[in-house]
Amino acid sequence: MAAPDPHAWLKRKVRLGMPEYVFWLFVLVLPYTLFPTYLPLANQITIAALFAISLDLILGYAGIISLGHAAFFGIGSYTAGILSSHGWGEPVSGLAAAGAVAGLVGYLFGFVIVRVRHLALIMITLGFGFILVELANANGWLTGGADGLQGVDTWKLFGMFKFDLWGRTAYGYSFAVTFLLFLMCRRLVHSPFGLSLEGIRENPTRTVAVGVPNRTRLRHIFTYAAAIAGVAGGLLAQTSETVSLEVLGFGRSADVAVMLILGGTGRLYGAVVGAIIFLLARDQLADMNPQYWYFWIGLLLMAVVLFMPNGIVGGLSRLMPKRGKRT
Repeated sequence: MAAPDPHAWLKRKVRLGMPEYVFWLFVLVLPYTLFPTYLPLANQITIAALFAISLDLILGYAGIISLGHAAFFGIGSYTAGILSSHGWGEPVSGLAAAGAVAGLVGYLFGFVIVRVRHLALIMITLGFGFILVELANANGWLTGGADGLQGVDTWKLFGMFKFDLWGRTAYGYSFAVTFLLFLMCRRLVHSPFGLSLEGIRENPTRTVAVGVPNRTRLRHIFTYAAAIAGVAGGLLAQTSETVSLEVLGFGRSADVAVMLILGGTGRLYGAVVGAIIFLLARDQLADMNPQYWYFWIGLLLMAVVLFMPNGIVGGLSRLMPKRGKRT
């Protein structure tokens, strides 16, 4: 008789269930069929969801609080944009370069991150973001400075699909990249490595006692998150063909944190749902009242935190039957 697989429950959690397939199919098909004029907004939502997923890896699973995560988003955006403006607009390789450069910076910055916690961690990540904004502003010969990067021109995807103004190619491209990286992140967090991150988040002293290399694991997940954020930034540069200082700004870091809190941390789907709700609400509220739409976003955030402490996805998960049990 074969011995039971101790990681069988992890493998079950990695597999997508039928409701999840329906959810992703719905997200893909709905903008093309019923709301084709909203494809550019759907593209922004998809990119924001990927960015929020990258933040969830470090905040929701590893407990690394960051208010400067937009730094890696901006690095990826500028990498893809600079390559394109200098004559290389091939999207897939440009996106890979965006993720690689952001991941490299994240790996180097990770040596600082793992040495501090709590308030010091918040201040260091915030300061890192401010430094990059000023560097980008001061080096206008490379980044375009306050005027933004000029000459970004994305080539046809696979030489066949042009990035048009209506967002048809852009949305399909962003969706495919986001879905593939979501599956990779899902496998990562539902692995022994992912479980060790949760252990470090809950009790770092005990994980050291059982032999877990805390700092190494945190550096690794920070590098992965930075690379994914860079890919999200690269997607924005390629599909919008614009790059400005705003991609590095504190406002983008704050917005993605709000998305994640709305949806729920430590769930991956919370990042996706939070991005959908936040950007749809912003779009509709800005049409109703362009000056005070943040007032309603603030009310929504307060309501979710007070009545659904684990986010919208966390609140809904309590109402749904669990898909299997741990053994």
